[in-house]
Amino acid sequence: MERRTIGATALAVGAVGLGCMPMNWAYSTSRQRGEESVRAVHRALDLGACLLDTADMYGPFTNELLLGRVLKERRSDAFVSTKVGLLVGDQHIVANGRPGYVKRACDASLRRLQTDVIDLYQLHRADPEVPVEETWGAMAELVRAGKVRALGLCAVGARSARRPGARLHDATIRQLERVQQVFPVSAVEAELSVWSPEALRTLLPWCASRGVGFLAAMPLGNGFLTGTLTPGQGFEPDDLRARHPRFTAEMMAANQPIVAGLRRIAARHGDGVTPAQVALAWVLAQGRHVVAVPGTKQERWVAQNAGAAALRLSAQDLAEVGGLPAAQGSWD
Repeated sequence: MERRTIGATALAVGAVGLGCMPMNWAYSTSRQRGEESVRAVHRALDLGACLLDTADMYGPFTNELLLGRVLKERRSDAFVSTKVGLLVGDQHIVANGRPGYVKRACDASLRRLQTDVIDLYQLHRADPEVPVEETWGAMAELVRAGKVRALGLCAVGARSARRPGARLHDATIRQLERVQQVFPVSAVEAELSVWSPEALRTLLPWCASRGVGFLAAMPLGNGFLTGTLTPGQGFEPDDLRARHPRFTAEMMAANQPIVAGLRRIAARHGDGVTPAQVALAWVLAQGRHVVAVPGTKQERWVAQNAGAAALRLSAQDLAEVGGLPAAQGSWD
């Protein structure tokens, strides 16, 4: 697979990685099978999709434990990205950015992952009760201690809470400017897809101008852009899409023209090319510092996603994607 570098320290990873969250968290519980997920991780590493993206809150903790089973055998094949800063309760999620907690959480992640170093340690969310510089300083100490190789930041996702007139990623950029004064940011993880292109306006250029890698989360629109979901099919109660405004039957039907456009482009590239691969190739075309991180728990989708790294979209293809209708349905 094509390799891309992220951050000033030139960390090399495959252009397409593997988002591991669906294996234990946020998607249909009845379809989560540990052995199948382990096979999917092995398949990703076989194909060069070496960036494995997880977090201590996924499960919580069970996602890291699952990856640890693979890393125990194949640590040298993998680039491990995990996150800190969010605690999961019975009915809520809270931020914790206290320095002491960050250091304890890192040690716990190392144990679960069965490794002695984390390649990329990301701050999942800043704690409003703790200056972000203090949290980041504790993370920087982990780098100096040899427990972490590089630091990253996940973009603030609260769309409805932003200031009137502010752009989606303004708050994230303010955080980035602050933590850069403490220790270099190697990567930023944020949503980027054909139906959620907001990062192109400010966040992606910010990263490009500073040599910061960009990890494109949800590049397949939580599965919608694969064309495998049917309007009105319904989701299990614990599936995040069951409460998502864009996944109502009405909005899924209204957004079908986006998938139809991806299908047209895929057809021009020959048999076997899928809308999902076109969607991922579009993400990769946004810059050499961009790595797509689609989430899945099945081997067949891992293989399909990895194949997108070899798909080159023409100027006509990119213009056609740019001309697709904007997605309907609020994200707030």
